[in-house]
Amino acid sequence: MAFPAASGAAPPAPLPVVGHQFCAPYVVPLTVTKKALSISDGDFAITDANGALVLKVKGSIFSMRHRRVLLDAAGQPILSMQEKVFSMHHRWEVFRGDSSSASDLLFSVKKSSLIQFKTEMDVFLAGNTSQQVCDFKIKGNYFDRSCAFYLGDSTTMVAQMNRKFTVSNVLLDRDTFVVTVFPHVDYVFIATLVVILDEVHREKLKGTQTLLQPRNYDVQTDNLTSSCIAYQLYIWNV
Repeated sequence: MAFPAASGAAPPAPLPVVGHQFCAPYVVPLTVTKKALSISDGDFAITDANGALVLKVKGSIFSMRHRRVLLDAAGQPILSMQEKVFSMHHRWEVFRGDSSSASDLLFSVKKSSLIQFKTEMDVFLAGNTSQQVCDFKIKGNYFDRSCAFYLGDSTTMVAQMNRKFTVSNVLLDRDTFVVTVFPHVDYVFIATLVVILDEVHREKLKGTQTLLQPRNYDVQTDNLTSSCIAYQLYIWNV
């Protein structure tokens, strides 16, 4: 998928969301891989250009809120993220450290609208209490695993991601994302958004598959059921 060209250069000043130490004056390439075999759902490994582990995400085995904790390479928690219960817009909240206290809120993410044909999500920093205008925006097509991250509602791109295709990924049904974080942009913040994007759209995909489960109808006399099965097979192979 081709993105519109980013307007101007990278942000002239650091854009720290999680911390200044995560804003580099150069492009930061990351690879985000969802582990195919893990006890808990939602485990990710995030590596740098040399393949060294930079961050990792651990999921909860039992959690109504799909809680995840992002750790540094040494296993120290940097932030935690959880889905807000009964949120129609799939809102996720991100907190400093291993906290879930409102006083430690860093930012929240939600779908821009209930019905979407393409991915569009709004990001609000903790200080933006009115949430009339988003601080960052994500646009693209997640089912092509291709999205861009923008500063507010502008055309200033701060990062982008694409799916990495390898034989092992296909065989293991494992998603790997290549992420490019622009200079002066908080790379932990961007990595967290990639994880949340995956969580939101996997839940949507599970819901679609459940709704389209074939019933015990005669396919010859029920064309609607036949269409549902065909569409389900298409969804599974997106």
